[in-house]
Amino acid sequence: MDRDLRVLEFDKVVQRIADKTQSALGREMVMGLRPTRDSGEILYQQDLLAEMVSVLMEKGEFPFGPLHDLRGEIKRAQIGSVLSPGQLLAVGDSLRTTRRVHAFINNLPDSGEKYPKISRMGEVLRPHREIEEAIAHAILGPDQIADDASHELRVIRRTMEKKQAAIREKLESYTRGSQASKYLQEAIVTIRNGRFVIPVKAEHKGSVKGMVHDQSASGATVYIEPMAIVELNNALNQLKNDEAREIERILTLLTDLVASEAYSILKNLEMLTAFDALLAKGKYTLEISAIQPTLSEKGRLKIVKGRHPLLDPSAVVPLDIAIGENYQSLIVTGPNTGGKTVTLKTVGLLSLMYQSGLHVPARYGTVFPIFDKVYADIGDEQSIEQSLSTFSGHMTNIVKIMDQATGDSLVLLDELGAGTDPLEGAALAMALLDSFYHKGAMTLATTHYSELKNYALSTEGFENASVEFDLKTLAPTYRLIIGIPGKSNAFEISKKLGLEETIVSKAKDLLEHHSIEFEEILEKITRNLRESEEERTAAMALKIEAQKLSEKLNRRSQDLDEKRDKVVRQAREEAKIILTRAKRESEEVIKELRGITISSKEDNQRIEALRNRLKDEIGASSQVKLRREDDSEPLKSVRLGQTVRILSLDTTGEVMSPVDKKGEVTVQAGIMSMKVPLADLRQSFEKEKKEQFLKRQYTATAALETGREIDLRGMNLDEAVMAVDKYLDDAYMARLEEVQIIHGKGTGVLRQGMKDFLRNHRHVKSQRDGKYNEGGIGVTVVVLK
Repeated sequence: MDRDLRVLEFDKVVQRIADKTQSALGREMVMGLRPTRDSGEILYQQDLLAEMVSVLMEKGEFPFGPLHDLRGEIKRAQIGSVLSPGQLLAVGDSLRTTRRVHAFINNLPDSGEKYPKISRMGEVLRPHREIEEAIAHAILGPDQIADDASHELRVIRRTMEKKQAAIREKLESYTRGSQASKYLQEAIVTIRNGRFVIPVKAEHKGSVKGMVHDQSASGATVYIEPMAIVELNNALNQLKNDEAREIERILTLLTDLVASEAYSILKNLEMLTAFDALLAKGKYTLEISAIQPTLSEKGRLKIVKGRHPLLDPSAVVPLDIAIGENYQSLIVTGPNTGGKTVTLKTVGLLSLMYQSGLHVPARYGTVFPIFDKVYADIGDEQSIEQSLSTFSGHMTNIVKIMDQATGDSLVLLDELGAGTDPLEGAALAMALLDSFYHKGAMTLATTHYSELKNYALSTEGFENASVEFDLKTLAPTYRLIIGIPGKSNAFEISKKLGLEETIVSKAKDLLEHHSIEFEEILEKITRNLRESEEERTAAMALKIEAQKLSEKLNRRSQDLDEKRDKVVRQAREEAKIILTRAKRESEEVIKELRGITISSKEDNQRIEALRNRLKDEIGASSQVKLRREDDSEPLKSVRLGQTVRILSLDTTGEVMSPVDKKGEVTVQAGIMSMKVPLADLRQSFEKEKKEQFLKRQYTATAALETGREIDLRGMNLDEAVMAVDKYLDDAYMARLEEVQIIHGKGTGVLRQGMKDFLRNHRHVKSQRDGKYNEGGIGVTVVVLK
């Protein structure tokens, strides 16, 4: 790994990813990770990693392992060597992993559309279940072949067991004999040189006829194979030879199976290695909460809320920076320990990560160009061995960068011009920056020289930036402010630390007047900028709140409009029915009138009655009221909150005011509030029975329809709160004990808002983050009361 990658700590990021691999092959692939200039390859790797992250977030896992480096075993199998049981087990393990990964990818929902690149990788895998099962059936361990590996082996081993039993029985007859205690050192049967023997005292070895196979270190015991079992031992050894030949035959057959699919197995090995490396990248992406940046076609670099991946995310201050649009070179100034070097390393490291196909810890909106090389001169380059001073060490490195940098390079220079005379160092720094600018390189440099601040202010293509410092706490805030040069704050810091005012004043007098004025102007600009930022933040908060209120009001207005339209439609339908009936009645009356010939007083009375009937129907239709027959007594009084039935509208409502002077009562019926005569009100006996029925019906429906999770991704906080509130009511009515709320990780606003809302919810007993296989911090698990 070259020096620039090491200085920017790219090797440490690679190491952390490599530690998450599950095989030596995957680790080797990750350790070889390097940035590339190929835009097609960068975009492919970025998209591929995005797919793996989606799989991990959706499924919570990716079945992988074990995976062994089989290249040596496959080569031996191809040239005719017989693989050992341990080597065949390694092949079987890797084939099993191939099958599991292949099945997992095939079972992903809509894998071809949602995960096209991972699907194409999965299509390369070729499971060989017959070889996998043959190995698993025949081999139990690195040095253990199963009895059932073949019929012949099983027969041989059964015969061996019988022979061994016969030999032991014969020898035990010696140990139990009357002379046993006299001749034998111990009444046991043992094995020497693969043959069963008994331990005989050395002075009595002539008393036991047989072959001496060994003696003890002291010489007091000799191990004799009695002549009576020589033939049995010979037969047993012959069976052992038969067993060895049969095992060799079995291993040869299994090796031949592996050799027949050598090419396919090696292809599987290659693809599984890529999956191992990709899986490690995906886990690291989730660990550092990284996002997929966008490729800049115009050579523009923009980082939104970027974080150095090796720093504690809870402590680091996010970085916002942009270069390449209005300026090509950025000069960062400010006090020591303010975060200037971290800024350089973050920009360089994130650029390298992007071009290596890795996602970066930042927010969406982050954009990177493609650099041919990222050069970095950061840190103390002093070398005692090479007799180089700090300045010489830096200049040696900068000379190399100057020779190699192009218009597509990113150059990062820390403390440019330091280590020598300030005037000469500043002049040299300006000349170097000018040279890099005319090469077309994107340059980011840190310095303490005021001359460089002025240079950036007055030179086209250059811009100042500063790291903020809080004089009240004497501590840096680590915020980078673009457009304003930073102050060294040496005088202020010294005064805060207790240096006498007279000394500080004398030091100011020794500085040139225009330098003092420049520092004071910087302080004023910084203060004004801070105030404007605070005002802008407050204004944005108010704007967001106003937008939320506006959206809420719009939704309510829309709901009211819909309900009003529904009421109007119902009224029109009722009016239509009334008018139709009135028309029919009128037509009947008119028809009857036409058929009457007035000839008597009775005929006049009949005509008058029909006219009154016609008048009543017309009056009913003009008022458009449907009165239902009712035998109950009108109410004489009402109380606030009482549920009553409005006779003329055939509906129920809630009393909102007492009876007024006109004898009218304000009643809330649904979304409508109206004045109703007291005489038009009746006692309502249906509310309690209806509520009980609806509750039973709702509980049954909720138990059938309410799922155990709700997905809020894509909603804003207000929408999510409304959705979750209704969902928890449903889940409570359905008597669910535990549910999951999926809000994703994102910016964290939705997640935190949900936690705050759930903390005081009437149905919530407790809440926690999801476990790894439940979705991690992208899911909140809620236990209901």
